[in-house]
Amino acid sequence: MIKKQTIIDLIEAHFEGSDKFIVDIKIRTGNIIEIFIDAPNHILIADCVELSRYVESNLDREKEDFDLQVSSPGLDQPFVVAKQYLKNLGNQVTVTKANDEVLNGELLKANDQEIFLREIKNEKNKISKKKEKIENTHQLLMSEIKETKLIISF
Repeated sequence: MIKKQTIIDLIEAHFEGSDKFIVDIKIRTGNIIEIFIDAPNHILIADCVELSRYVESNLDREKEDFDLQVSSPGLDQPFVVAKQYLKNLGNQVTVTKANDEVLNGELLKANDQEIFLREIKNEKNKISKKKEKIENTHQLLMSEIKETKLIISF
């Protein structure tokens, strides 16, 4: 079976000096290799094709056969690496915390350890009974986050 580190090393060598990054690599039974890549702006099909050809040319099918698939993670897929948070600063996201609490808001800031999320809710004022916009900024450690997904709006 092809080792994951071998694939990581090949991708990192290919991406050296570019802004592209690895999101995830899965190697399934039967040497089915799935590579998910991204970049701060976007990934083109040509980027996927180029990486696929590079990886394939550096692996020996005579020694070990494999099936290779390279793509960007789908818009509906949860974030996997911190760079995806950075890419989506200013966008609306849904964050599910480890305790299953769900927060929706604007991703304000992110780094390898934490994110900051601005959540705006309409809540009824207990005295006036009118709805008011309540703004909260949440600081969440990455270890507190179960899943984060981009809110897609058209």
